[in-house]
Amino acid sequence: MKPILLLLLTSLALSGCASYYTHFAMFPAENSQGETRQVRVSWDTAEYPGWWFSDDQATSVKVETQCSARVWRLYDDGHDQAEDCGRGIRACGDDALDRKVVSLPVLDASACMAINPGDKEATIAGMGDRFDLLVACEPSRPVAQKADEKVNMDYLRASSVPYTVYARKAPRGSLRARLPEFDDSVCED
Repeated sequence: MKPILLLLLTSLALSGCASYYTHFAMFPAENSQGETRQVRVSWDTAEYPGWWFSDDQATSVKVETQCSARVWRLYDDGHDQAEDCGRGIRACGDDALDRKVVSLPVLDASACMAINPGDKEATIAGMGDRFDLLVACEPSRPVAQKADEKVNMDYLRASSVPYTVYARKAPRGSLRARLPEFDDSVCED
């Protein structure tokens, strides 16, 4: 009987005690061309109880703009994919695609997007349901030619005043965790 109990306790310990959540927000804003578009922000977390030996974990934050093929991914210092454009939660620009139009002391020179930009210790797992999203770049070319087609590369308009975002949190896999869809009927050819 004792080996079965030991096996049960071992399997419970190895499975962890995390609760898994999807976080998302959708809000209207203008892109760099002044067109009103929906912007979707999303990420996933694994949250552990305080007594557990592991820290909360999170995926990167994805920022998408309606009608655009450009997807931004913001990382914190805990991610291996985090690029070297400051500290905190940020996304670096690409010199071939982006042009910096907002310079602020709280933002690294090569960062194009930052969440809670004044907090250099910010983590995605600790963001909460209200945060500031600062956009400091605009696309060099909002529309790019790829092969025989034109591709929209526009995104959320840059501003020296951060966007205040209110996110929802739902257990991952539940019906409430489904991301809101973009209405592509407003997109022009």
